[in-house]
Amino acid sequence: MVHQPALWQPFSLGRLELKHRLALAPMTRSRANADGTPGAGAALYYRQRASLGLLITEGTQPSDDGQGYLTTPGIYTPAQIDGWREVADAVHAEGGALFIQLMHVGRISHPDNTPHHRQAVAPSAIAPGTKIFTPNGERDVPMPRELSVEEIGQTVADFRHAAASAIAAGADGVEIHAANGYLLTQFLSPNANQRTDSYGGSVENRARFVIEVAAAIAEEIGADRTGIRISPGLTAGGIDEGSREDVHAQYEYLVAELAKLGLAYLHVHHGGDDELLRKLRGLWPTALLVVRLGRTREHLGDDIEAGLADVVPLGRWALANPDVVERLRLDAPFNEPDPASFYSGGAHGYTDYPTLAEQQPGSN
Repeated sequence: MVHQPALWQPFSLGRLELKHRLALAPMTRSRANADGTPGAGAALYYRQRASLGLLITEGTQPSDDGQGYLTTPGIYTPAQIDGWREVADAVHAEGGALFIQLMHVGRISHPDNTPHHRQAVAPSAIAPGTKIFTPNGERDVPMPRELSVEEIGQTVADFRHAAASAIAAGADGVEIHAANGYLLTQFLSPNANQRTDSYGGSVENRARFVIEVAAAIAEEIGADRTGIRISPGLTAGGIDEGSREDVHAQYEYLVAELAKLGLAYLHVHHGGDDELLRKLRGLWPTALLVVRLGRTREHLGDDIEAGLADVVPLGRWALANPDVVERLRLDAPFNEPDPASFYSGGAHGYTDYPTLAEQQPGSN
């Protein structure tokens, strides 16, 4: 067993009673159907990992405008609700809980990847300077269209509707994706948001959209069924949030305002600024989830032991090991993830990683 007792203690998160402090981190798998419904293997994939307790799904678009990548799922049509209901039922049957991550990509999109070949939308008409895979190979991400104030209001409404749809599908809650260079991060970042209205300029104005989305979702489904993910200072998707002082000012304000909503959890994709993490821990009154890249087994529970986190989401380890909880308890070896199959479609590298039991001599 990983010899960090805090990992194995139960914990209350929103309406959930978790048996331990591990969770499934959100990971794009690119296996949805063309209409945005979860693919044929989705229910099995999440059911296999239900021992993690809290499962946070892959990024799921709240609208047509929210899609940027090929074969990502949505949660805003009746067919998508039906598809996610199968996933939620499968997870619940194994004793797990499902939070659907709501991801609007904003400018990180290409018309060839989206319904009706839509132009991407963003806080400002600024291309990220990055590339994206399309049916015609890797292409430059094109210039997005700036959202009007009225369209910002509609986007908030889209998030609200998607959250209600997730609950209708049987999910236990939603996670708002305000990290990793996508739409909500774009509003927070001065190099992606050069608006001169009430959604741009100051720290308070750049945070406004994120806070409005979180407040609308909390009102719609309950704050205790709403989480949010942030990635302070990370540069994904052409994002540059400025100096360290700028990042601290933006996220200390944002987290303090979000804390007033009483959300179920804050999920931090931690970039290594421990001083900021300590500040956010002090500002946040409920559960804190922290992802650190490069963690080893021996240090998996360090943030919990130090009081800097309550739950540790697992990414690639969980992707390649459906029974990762058992392997950690037994200190058993891990399967190695196959990067070539992360987004390749089909069962290979998705639902065919073996469990410990299947690897025992004589197993079928």
